[in-house]
Amino acid sequence: TSRASPVFLSEVLLGRPRYKRLVDNIFPEDPKDGLSKSDMEKLTFYAVSAPEKLDRIGAYLAERLSRDVLRHRYGNVVIAMEALDQLLMACHSQSIKPFVESFLHMVAKLLESGEPDLQVLGTNSFVKFANIEEATPSYHRRYDFFVSQFSAMCHSTHQDPETRTRIRVAGIKGLQGVVRKTVNDELQAIIWEPQHMDKLIPSMLFNMQESEDLDRAGHPSTPSVAGQDGEENPAALAESCFRELLGRAAYGNMNNAVRPVLVHLDNHQLWDPNEFAVSCFRIIMYSIQAQHSHHVIQQVLNHLDTNNKNTPRVRAGIVQVLLETVAIAAKGSVGPTVLEVFNTLLKHLRMSVDFELGEDSRRNSSTSASSGRGKESEERIVQNAIIQTIGFFGGNLPDYQRAEVMMFVMGKVPVYGTPCHTLDTVKIGHHGTKRIQTMLLSSLIMVTSGFKSKSMAAALPPPFLDPLFSISLMEDSELRQLVFEILHNIIDRHDNRAKLRGIRIIPNVAALKIKREKISKQDVAFMKKHGQQLYRHIYLGCKEEDNVHKNFELLFTTLAILTIELANEEVVIDLIRLSIALQDMVLANEENMPMLIRCGIMALVAAYLNFLSQMIANPPFCQLVSKVIELRSMEAAFLLPEHIFRDKCPLPESLDQEDRLLYFQTADMAECLAGPGYNAERLSIPYVPQVTDLDRLSRRKSFVDTISLQVDIVSNSLPDKSQLAEEITFETLKKAIDTTGLEEQEREKRRQVMEKFQKAPFEEIAAHCESKANMLHDRLAQIFELTIRPPPSPSGVVSISSGHTQHQSVPVYEMKFPDLCVY
Repeated sequence: TSRASPVFLSEVLLGRPRYKRLVDNIFPEDPKDGLSKSDMEKLTFYAVSAPEKLDRIGAYLAERLSRDVLRHRYGNVVIAMEALDQLLMACHSQSIKPFVESFLHMVAKLLESGEPDLQVLGTNSFVKFANIEEATPSYHRRYDFFVSQFSAMCHSTHQDPETRTRIRVAGIKGLQGVVRKTVNDELQAIIWEPQHMDKLIPSMLFNMQESEDLDRAGHPSTPSVAGQDGEENPAALAESCFRELLGRAAYGNMNNAVRPVLVHLDNHQLWDPNEFAVSCFRIIMYSIQAQHSHHVIQQVLNHLDTNNKNTPRVRAGIVQVLLETVAIAAKGSVGPTVLEVFNTLLKHLRMSVDFELGEDSRRNSSTSASSGRGKESEERIVQNAIIQTIGFFGGNLPDYQRAEVMMFVMGKVPVYGTPCHTLDTVKIGHHGTKRIQTMLLSSLIMVTSGFKSKSMAAALPPPFLDPLFSISLMEDSELRQLVFEILHNIIDRHDNRAKLRGIRIIPNVAALKIKREKISKQDVAFMKKHGQQLYRHIYLGCKEEDNVHKNFELLFTTLAILTIELANEEVVIDLIRLSIALQDMVLANEENMPMLIRCGIMALVAAYLNFLSQMIANPPFCQLVSKVIELRSMEAAFLLPEHIFRDKCPLPESLDQEDRLLYFQTADMAECLAGPGYNAERLSIPYVPQVTDLDRLSRRKSFVDTISLQVDIVSNSLPDKSQLAEEITFETLKKAIDTTGLEEQEREKRRQVMEKFQKAPFEEIAAHCESKANMLHDRLAQIFELTIRPPPSPSGVVSISSGHTQHQSVPVYEMKFPDLCVY
C-alpha cells in the first residue's frame, strides 16, 4: 500500500465529504480497467441533483489530476478527463461556470505537460467543451493562453513524423474550438484583435504551406491517416479552419483577418513564386461575405503601395494576387473601389516604367549589359501583370462600369498638347511616354474586348474619341495599330472581325456569312456628327510612311466594319469618295511617298471596293470593280494586296496615270450607282479632309510647320524699318482712293461662298455654321457678363477682387427704387 498523506488521514478521521467519496470511487485500483461506469453514474446523478456542488467537484478533480500529472499516472489522468467530459455534457445550469474554470485549468495543465499524448487528450476535451452552447455568456473568461498554446502546437517540430502530425492536428483542432467558442460571443470580440489574429492565422497558413511544399517536392501527403486519435491531414484541417474563421468575420474585423496573411507571405517570401499566395486569396475571397470583398482588395492595394520599391518579381506576384481577387470580386460586389483599383495599378505601371528607364540609363553608363537585360525583362513581367489585371478586371465589369473605366484609362494616356496631371511626360521623355501609351492602349484593348453597346454615341463619346484619334495621328505605327484595334472592339458588335482577317480580294463575300442589322437612328446621327472625323483619320493614317502590312490590314478591317455596322446609303457614298481620294492622292504624289506605301494604298482601295460592291449587292458596281482587279492581276499585280504585301515583291519605278483602265474612275462608279437609293451626284465632289484642332495634339513633326512658325515669330517680333518710316507718294494715295480692287475681291469671295454651299457635303457646311454659331454665343455671353449686374440687396452685394469674394452691405435708404415701387 502507498503511504497516505496527513491530509488524507485527517479526512478519514473527521469523515470525508460525499462528493469527494464519489469522485474517489470512479478511479479503479488498476487504471487499466478504465472509468467505473456505475460510480460515474452516481457522481453524475449527485452533480445534477446538487448543482451547487459542481464547483467543488471540479476543484477536487483538478487537484487529483494535477497530482497524477506530476507523478506520471497517465491512466488516472485519462479517467479524470473522461469524467470531466461526461459531467460537462450532463450538467447545464448557472453553477456550471465555476466548474468550467476548473475544467479549463485542467486542460491547461495537460497542454503544458509537454507529453504529446496528454496534449492530444487535453485538446480533445477542449474541443468537446467548445461544442457546448452555454445559455448565458461569460463575462470574465479569457482564452489567451489557449490561443498561444494551440498555435505553438501547430508549429510542432517533434522528431517523429507521426507524433508531429498528431500534435499539429491537435493544435489546429484546438484553434478551431477557440474560434467556435468565441466568434459568436459578443463579449469575446477580443479574439479578433491583432495580437490573437497574429497567432491564429499564421498557424493555419504554416500547415497549409507545409502541404504545398511536400506536393512541390514530389511527396504528396495522404488525405487521412487512421489512428488512435483519428488523425487527419493537417493542411486540409487548417484550410477548413481558415475558411470557417473567415466566414465568421464581420465587417469591422476584415482588416485584422487579412493583414496577418500578407505579413506571413512577406516573412516566408511567398510572393515569388506566388502559387501559395494565390491559393490563399482564392480561399479568402470565396470564404468571406460578398459585400466585404472590397476590404480585401483595399488591403492588397495598400500592400502593393508598401512594396513599391521591392523587387520586380515580388511586385508582379502581388499584382497577380490582386488579379485573382478582383476576378472573383467582379462577379459580385466590388463596392466603391473600382476606379481606385485602376488608379493604383496605373500609378504602379508608371513607377515600373520609371524603374525600367532608370535601369536603361544606368546600363548604358556601365558595362554589365546582361544584368540590365534581366532587370528590364523583370520590369516587363510587372507591366504585363498590371496590364493583364486591368484588362481582366475591366472585362468582367458590367457595361455601364466598363464605359467609365474606358474613360478613366483614356484620361491617363499622355497625349501631347493636353493637360495630363497624373503622368508627367517631361520627366520620362519620349521613350518613356511611348512605353506608357503602348501599355495603356494595350490595357484598353483588353477592357473593350467583348464590349457591346447599343449606341455608338454612348460607346464613343467625344472625351474618349478625340484623344484616341489624336494618338492615331502620331508617327508610330505600333500606336496606330493599337488605336484601330480598340475601335474594332467597340464598333464590331457582331464579331465579324475574324471573318475579315487579312487584307485580300474576297471572291465571294456572301460565303463569309457576315452578321449585320439595320442601322439605328442613333447610329445614323452618330455618323452625321463624327463620320467626317472617322474618314479623316483613316485618310491620314494611310499616308504614314512607316505603315507596315499589319497597318494596312487594320485599315481594311476598319473600313469593312464601318460598312457592316454603320453604313447607310449616305455613308456608302462617303466611303467611296474616301477611296477615290486615296487613289487620287497616290497618283498625284504631292508628298513624295515611298512606292511601297503608294502601292499598299492602291491595294487597300481595291480590296475595300471589292468588299463594298458585294456588300451593297449592286451587280454593275461589282462588274466594274472586278474588271479593274482582273486587269491589274494581268498588267499591274503590284496594285493588289496578294502581291504587294509579299516579301520581295518587285516595285515599279512610277505609276502611269494615263492608263485609266487600271484605276477606279469616278464617272463609271457614279453611273453604276445612278439608280434609286444613292445620291451618285455627290461622287463628283472630291473628298478633302478637314483640318481640326486635333492636329496640334498629335505632335506631328513637320519641318514646314516649324519653319513657318519661326518665320512668323521673327516677322512679328522684329518690326521692319520700311514700315516704321513709310514714304507717302502719289501712288500710295491713288491706291488708297481706288476701290475697284476691293470690289473684285469681294465678288470673288462671294462666288466662293456660293460655290461652297452648292457643292460641299452637308457635314462640312454644318460644321462650319456650328463653329460660327459657337463663336457668336461666346461673344454674347462675354457681353452679357460685362453689362448685366445683379440688383443691389440689403444683404449686400458681392464684389470679386484679386480672386476673393467680398460682401458689401447696402443700406435700404441708399437703394434706388423705380417710382412705381415707392409709396
